[in-house]
Formats: sequence, structure tokens, C-alpha cells
Amino acid sequence: MPTYDYECQACGHTFEKFQSITDKPIRKCPVCNKLKVRRLIGTGGGVIFKGSGFYCTDYRSDSYKSSAKSEQTSSSDSAKSSSDSSAPSKSTSSGSDNKKD
Repeated sequence: MPTYDYECQACGHTFEKFQSITDKPIRKCPVCNKLKVRRLIGTGGGVIFKGSGFYCTDYRSDSYKSSAKSEQTSSSDSAKSSSDSSAPSKSTSSGSDNKKD
């Protein structure tokens, strides 16, 4: 259940009230007893995640995890083979051998 902030427009008293979302807003001030209370717009509470592993991939199904793992290994294998073929080849003749004196 959320906590709501209230302010009395008559006396300026501000207070918090722990209420259900479906409850009607409070109208009567607990200090001056006038019907001038309004609910304030709050920023909401902060969320704190404690522990390890709060990632979007933590709750994936086992089939998703296994297919992602197989894709990852196949892409690393293809990257490895393409890097082997794109390696510069050594030339057997150097540019200084072709010089004429």
C-alpha cells in the first residue's frame, strides 16, 4: 500500500497517510479540523535491488539460454575462421631483391 502526502490549505499542516489505492483522499485536517486538505503529487518511492543477478536475461527459459549459447559458439567459430583467412600472407620476395644496379 502506498503512502500519500497531504497538505491542509487552511493551516499549512503537511502529513503522510498510509492508504490503499482504492481509498478516497482525506478531506479533513487532523490539526485544524477544516475540510481544506488536498493530496499532493509525490515522486514515488525508490526501488533498491539487493543481491546479484538483476538482469533481463536472468529469467529466460532454458531453451532460450541453450539456443543463445549455441549461436554464440557458432558466431565465435565463424569469426575465428574468417580471421585466419584474412591474415596477411608473407611474400617470398622482398622489394630489395628486384633492384637492378
